[in-house]
Amino acid sequence: MSKTFRTLDDVDAKGKRVLLRVDLNVPMENGRVTDATRLERVAPTITEISAKGGKVILLAHFGRPKGRDPKESLKPVATALAEVIKKEVAFADDCIGEAAQKAVAAMKDGDILCLENTRFHKEEEKNDPAFVAELAKLGDIWVNDAFSAAHRAHATTEGLGHVLPAYAGRTMQAELEALGKALEHPTKPVIAIIGGAKVSTKIDLLENLVKKVDAMVIGGGMANTFLHAQGIGIGKSLAEKDLAATALRIMEKAYEANCAIILPVDAIVAFHFAANAPSHAYGLDAIPPEGMILDVGPQSIERIIAAIDDAATLVWNGPLGAFELPPFDRGTVAAARHAAARTKAKKLISVAGGGDTVAALNQAGVAQDFTYVSTAGGAFLEWMEGKPLPGVEVLRAQ
Repeated sequence: MSKTFRTLDDVDAKGKRVLLRVDLNVPMENGRVTDATRLERVAPTITEISAKGGKVILLAHFGRPKGRDPKESLKPVATALAEVIKKEVAFADDCIGEAAQKAVAAMKDGDILCLENTRFHKEEEKNDPAFVAELAKLGDIWVNDAFSAAHRAHATTEGLGHVLPAYAGRTMQAELEALGKALEHPTKPVIAIIGGAKVSTKIDLLENLVKKVDAMVIGGGMANTFLHAQGIGIGKSLAEKDLAATALRIMEKAYEANCAIILPVDAIVAFHFAANAPSHAYGLDAIPPEGMILDVGPQSIERIIAAIDDAATLVWNGPLGAFELPPFDRGTVAAARHAAARTKAKKLISVAGGGDTVAALNQAGVAQDFTYVSTAGGAFLEWMEGKPLPGVEVLRAQ
């Protein structure tokens, strides 16, 4: 995979001004970073370029500001980043113009500079050529290490790749290599676990995956829509009943593509949507009319575990039940722990992504045991839908 992308292996960074696009869009409370995961992810690329004598100029967005907004400044993030990488990070209070140019001109080899939020300029999201040209004046090469923003064709995520030599950073490279192993050149058989609340947000994903995987487990609220489409009574469970025809079409496509669809065969049902609400396992022929399906049942868990055992590669997006409410996390946790154990035993390549998925794997205590866990939400989903990502396409070796 890395062969088709220019990476840091192809760069002599010494003395060069390196415009490095990173994801610094971290959660903040009262001016402090509450989760430094994304900072830790970009640290290796920053420190490698710095150690090689490159001048590291960080480009990033933060939030969705409408023009300049001190509450959306990257300054406190730059301070937190300095703590993570244990090196000084200078800050310029704009990403173009005199403030940025002076700060860049003052840099020595190995220095690190963070420029202010690129979205303070509306031209960033418009991928405005004049704005791209202003940014390009500050650097000799462009390195993209923000896979999470690669589905957007913005000035700093895609535009710069057309005017400066373009390379993938180490985080981007790791992501592309992991995703390539999972779906582009996978070790077969491949299983996908797709969960979450709504079919409507994942129609493209399901239609792409049935052509690529050997089996697909459908869980969460999505599964209820598929069960309803087959005429199974689901009581008061969350479902998109108007998408019954879509669900049947996806099942038909799966049948044509020889992809096994694995739906629940039993369910954990409660009568209140609340943590620790009294619940029981029911067969699908006996879901009470007032009941809500909140998790897969014990027989369904056994089937999912057996399907994982049959697979060499697993791609996972979305929980199997209402995992945020105990005990309705049981199915998701059991499947996650089993996949993690198979991965540790070198019997499975496991790639997972999406916000709820990462939270569920952390809850199960196994995120670190998967082959790769993507922290990119939208970009991970669009990649799984088979869509080209602008910030990735521009890095392909010419």
